[in-house]
Amino acid sequence: MLKRVFVAPDAGRLRLRSAVRAVLGVGLAVALCGLAGHSLVAAITGGLAALLALFTVTDSTVRGQAVSTALLPVIGFPVLALAAVLHDHPVARDVAFIATVGAGVYARRWGPRGHALGVFAFMTFFATQFLHTVPRQLPELYAAVLLSLLASSAVRFGLWCYERRIAPAVVPAPPGGSGLARATTRQAIQAMAGAAFALLAGQLLSEQRWYWAVGATWWVFVNTASRGETLVRSFRRVLGTVIGIAVGAVVAIPLHGAALPSAVLVAVCVFGIFYTAAVSYTWMMLSVTVMAGLLYGLLGVLDPGLLALRVAETGVGALGAVLAVLFVLPITTHATTDAWIERALRCVHACTAEATARLAGDETADPAPRVAELELLLGRVRLSLAPLVHPLSPMRARKERARRVLALLDDCAREVRGLASVAADPEASHDDRLAAACWRVEAAVEGLTTAETACAPSVDAAAQAAGSAAEPALAHLHGLERALAELAVPLRGSTRAPLIGA
Repeated sequence: MLKRVFVAPDAGRLRLRSAVRAVLGVGLAVALCGLAGHSLVAAITGGLAALLALFTVTDSTVRGQAVSTALLPVIGFPVLALAAVLHDHPVARDVAFIATVGAGVYARRWGPRGHALGVFAFMTFFATQFLHTVPRQLPELYAAVLLSLLASSAVRFGLWCYERRIAPAVVPAPPGGSGLARATTRQAIQAMAGAAFALLAGQLLSEQRWYWAVGATWWVFVNTASRGETLVRSFRRVLGTVIGIAVGAVVAIPLHGAALPSAVLVAVCVFGIFYTAAVSYTWMMLSVTVMAGLLYGLLGVLDPGLLALRVAETGVGALGAVLAVLFVLPITTHATTDAWIERALRCVHACTAEATARLAGDETADPAPRVAELELLLGRVRLSLAPLVHPLSPMRARKERARRVLALLDDCAREVRGLASVAADPEASHDDRLAAACWRVEAAVEGLTTAETACAPSVDAAAQAAGSAAEPALAHLHGLERALAELAVPLRGSTRAPLIGA
């Protein structure tokens, strides 16, 4: 787990940049709320709004990010008012909370913007429970949220908009078109069922802190697309929370709510959330849990009993998510895995075709965006295969095959990156063998992605067909052909149940 965070590649230092910018943006937001004379509750609400704006808004263009950020209060303010008005009406409040959960998950069908608005709506309702918001506080909270969003936007789009200097990220939409709509509907129903269970069980544990259970269920469902992904995420959330509680007991409780050291440690936690989110959900949850403990300390309500209750509520919430994905309209791991691997393989061919066209003299061909898309698709493949490669997975044979698939896909990505690098060299010359090798790559991809048994060439045949590997481009194409040929065994092996489509 340590290796995954501190040794994981950080291309362009984007994770580091994002984490540092988040600390600056959230810090500026909270500082301005303090200078404006807002209460501690309002400052925390504003800081949370700034954090969510920086964390959840992931549109592929800067303009799209700005539009999504501007829409956050449009969605958040009515939810904040509803939650505050229903503060003293538990039944209506609970129904509205569950409805917000369903709407937030359902909004994912509209891509990154829908996802960001859905998360902001849920967290706005959640924050009112955390801070016990009542209607008379609404004007101050609205002002704090607006001020904080302006502050974080000034940092993101003005002071340090590093996205303007890099190619826009192509965020891969979940596969399936109309299937996406069906998936989001099913997941919304699952999330509502899980949240209802968590709410009722959480209230049995505590009438004051029950919302942590609902929050655990919600965040388990975020960025998951199948039963297996949700089960793994539930385990990691509980693990991260337990470790975070242990750290919080050592770090947060001895501070007794001291403002300056608590603020410094909150900034460290914000950095940790952003830096680890892409590589380890467990570490991200550790940071979130420690930050929550520090905030409770600032509010003057932190004690060991509260930390223990947090663990119990998180366990209940994770259990609610597990029960929902197992018994309410389950979406199998295999269905999503098959689709993501096929998307990745077709992107490999698209990258190869663009690079080959560039080497042939087509100056309009550019493999770079396709390479970036491939990296994102491979991230989705890893997430989808996480249940199979998890250390606790009992299916050893399928675990080994899933690991082999991931290793060979990484080989494909490495060869594609190398080929794109060669194509970018203006001194590189075209060789007729490149076109032939590209056609063989296309045939291999078609063989792997059709329903029938794969017809990818053998490793020996690929080696012979590639000819001399003296030229760098041919060397990368040869390596790519070999990896695709070897993928036929774990993906479509006829001697055992197939890994995908099973």
